[in-house]
Amino acid sequence: MEPLTGIFDTHAHYDDQRFDEDRDELLAALPREGVCAVVNAASDLPSARAGIALAERYPFLWAAAGIHPHEAEDAPADAIEQLRTLLAHPRVVALGEIGLDYHYDFSPRGVQQALFEQQLALAKELNIPVVIHDREAHEDTLRLLKRYRPQGVVHCFSGSAEMAEEILKLGMYIGLGGAVTFKNARKPVEVAAMVPADRLVLETDAPYMTPVPLRGQRCHSGHIRYTAEAIAAVRGEAPQTVVDHARANACALYGISESALRIE
Repeated sequence: MEPLTGIFDTHAHYDDQRFDEDRDELLAALPREGVCAVVNAASDLPSARAGIALAERYPFLWAAAGIHPHEAEDAPADAIEQLRTLLAHPRVVALGEIGLDYHYDFSPRGVQQALFEQQLALAKELNIPVVIHDREAHEDTLRLLKRYRPQGVVHCFSGSAEMAEEILKLGMYIGLGGAVTFKNARKPVEVAAMVPADRLVLETDAPYMTPVPLRGQRCHSGHIRYTAEAIAAVRGEAPQTVVDHARANACALYGISESALRIE
């Protein structure tokens, strides 16, 4: 496999406890893997603060702050005001990850929906992009996105090509990761083939969603090259072309200047 450069991982979780033993060593090595930028997505307020702390230490790392649907039921009463403060930090580039998860239902669906709407309203007020989590909640997710019409990305996109068309009509980006390499990944592959070059971003969801052929291992941003290879094959493009377009899109999505990135 040819080495790739200028990789922008739009969604990772380096505050996750699975990185506790070697986090600094791994992050320091990412530029040698061709990674020039990473956005660390939050799951709750403590992880948002942890992500910001990492972004303060690593110049290629930025943070998103938001409350995941799994954590909706445990969100404090002043969650929106706390988020407002966190989102003002200069290393925070998005509100996320937020959304709906009807697969696990760790929080009641009504609670998920209420907090999702509050966070969408905050994003609109602050004019900041959102990072959307949608698992088995396509109808309600799309309904609320159409109501609030935020800027942002649907990460780890798992919907159909038809739903992708609706997301694209809203001016949002489609995030694809390791799922496109999975053996039975029909929908992500169909979406990878149809997304316009200026609307596709790459991600890992590290430490999760490890691509083939590394399934079972902990995922990190350097593994994006396998995702880029798979998408390139579907689109009939060179992997570096996919990476370059995705990086430009990620910079536009998050408001980061490409000139600020160190591409080795």
